[in-house]
Amino acid sequence: MNPCNQFIQIAPDCATRTAIVPQDRGQRRSIASIEYQLLSSKPYGYTLEELKFATHVQHKQIPPAVLQAQRQQLWEAYFVKPCACMRASPLTKKYGWGAHYDQHGRIAIYAVESEAYRGFVQDKKMKKYSALRSRRGTQET
Repeated sequence: MNPCNQFIQIAPDCATRTAIVPQDRGQRRSIASIEYQLLSSKPYGYTLEELKFATHVQHKQIPPAVLQAQRQQLWEAYFVKPCACMRASPLTKKYGWGAHYDQHGRIAIYAVESEAYRGFVQDKKMKKYSALRSRRGTQET
């Protein structure tokens, strides 16, 4: 499940050309803001599985005591169904962040306007994929 040595570019229909830091709305944190906080505070600190699980735990507000006591059961229950990769993340689809998986499958994010983002896009040896479109039937112009 953890991809390696690849770069996820922003979606072709992403409305922004500069990265945006996702904001929370209301009491509950958004998936985008949780993923951003985790990845920006610890670049290359999470594999896809680790990121998805940590995001789930924060989004569902699972108390630390419950997490400590039932971590394995929670992990297994969460991964019963397949999880989407960073191509489906709101960071790459909507907020202008590219995602790089290193050789160990660990993820870091890069602003679309950054030199590092351009470097990954221009790297002929790097496997590159676009994030999924937000709207069906749209064509790249």
